[in-house]
Amino acid sequence: MTIPKEVKSIIDKLKKAEYEAYVVGGCVRDLLLGQKPKDWDITTNAKPEEIQKIFPKSFYANKFGTVTIQTGSEDKTLAEVEVTTYRIDEKYSDKRHPDKVRFAKTIKEDLARRDFTVNALALSEIKGMAKIIDPFHGQKDLKKKIIKAAGKPEERFNEDALRMLRAVRFACTLGFDIEEKTFQAIQKNSGLIQFISKERIKDELIKIFETKKAAEGIDLLKQINLLKYIFPELEKGAGVSQNKHHIYDIYEHSLRSLKVAAEKDFNLEVKFAALFHDIGKPETKEGEGPDSTFYNHDYVGAKIIFKILSRLKFPNKFTDKVVLLVRNHMFVSDPERLTDAGARRLIKRVGIENINDLINLRVADRLGMGRPKEKPYRLRTIEYMIEKVSKDPISAKMLRINGNNIMKLLKIQPGPKVGALLDVLLAEVIENPEKNIKDYLEKRIKELDKKDLEGLRKMAQKKIEEKKEEEDLKIRGKYWIK
Repeated sequence: MTIPKEVKSIIDKLKKAEYEAYVVGGCVRDLLLGQKPKDWDITTNAKPEEIQKIFPKSFYANKFGTVTIQTGSEDKTLAEVEVTTYRIDEKYSDKRHPDKVRFAKTIKEDLARRDFTVNALALSEIKGMAKIIDPFHGQKDLKKKIIKAAGKPEERFNEDALRMLRAVRFACTLGFDIEEKTFQAIQKNSGLIQFISKERIKDELIKIFETKKAAEGIDLLKQINLLKYIFPELEKGAGVSQNKHHIYDIYEHSLRSLKVAAEKDFNLEVKFAALFHDIGKPETKEGEGPDSTFYNHDYVGAKIIFKILSRLKFPNKFTDKVVLLVRNHMFVSDPERLTDAGARRLIKRVGIENINDLINLRVADRLGMGRPKEKPYRLRTIEYMIEKVSKDPISAKMLRINGNNIMKLLKIQPGPKVGALLDVLLAEVIENPEKNIKDYLEKRIKELDKKDLEGLRKMAQKKIEEKKEEEDLKIRGKYWIK
């Protein structure tokens, strides 16, 4: 376990001034797991004003005894290190922040206020040897891979209700289980999550969605009674059967779609869309059995997800993207029904920059149904069509000169001659792209004006068609389209 020089320097200076100092919390946990800590925290018995005397390059702007020391490190995780005085938190009226903190005398008192045993760890070095303070047996719980409240679970969650959601987040990020008594305490006290600000809930949710275990995390929220307070709309799909195209109920299918998106590391918007793409189905279901229908569930679902993400204070840009994906996830992809015009309309509707995410959503949706093929012929076809119509067509528009330039140069009126000259020039540029220079093309126009254009145009048009076919074959080959 290597403590970075920046952190070690702070600890050494505190000790030199005859104070205690320990690396504490999540960074110790990460070190024990062989992972690189995302940030570093130090705890000490020095008071904030005493810390600032030792470290002039620091600031202290809170009531919790935390001084932020600026180290000047190029490593962002070490540029600022927080040093907090041992403390005891008193009553939590808002179920989130202590009404008052008082400074403690010992490291064990400080660790007793922390959330989980795996985070209630402190580390220091004595004569080059690591010394770990572990009053709640967090090291054993790390080995057992469990998330367990430090002390009495109900007290910890009544102090800070966000800890219930953090338990799920740690279970997902670490791949751990929640210990039974801690699990039961969350079930019992789940309603306390309503005291927590939507912004803080959003932040924890994002961290859950960023893990490979996002789907397991959402289902865990359901098991411990938190889902009904965070995503009540999602629970409505539990037990609601679908039609002959699905083997899972709406809730199970949604989880499986998210699982695919998480394991494939699709972006955050696609993950949210994967979980919520069928959120409108319970409201739109008509009939029962294999022929039941869910007409307009994409429209209805887009409205529902907009309300959900707005309620949780997600940024407008993020919300708009997820809504767009949910609203358009039923796009036509049948090869026999998809036309160039239809592909262009889809690009116009969702934006070329969102097409890949929309296809990824369809992949998650398909595999979430239990379908074996990730990208069947129809999805490869839509990719082919999108690339085909989004590329610059082989046309006179590619030229660095246009019909108006020709008419002005030759002092002629609009007519077949203008089109013939453009076709001949295009054929020559296809053969030699370096000729697509305005000066050269103007010179060439004057030369062609004296020749038999009809014969030249027929040869040019043949060359243009051959080039179009060649480009189309390249794109088809890319997506294995016959």
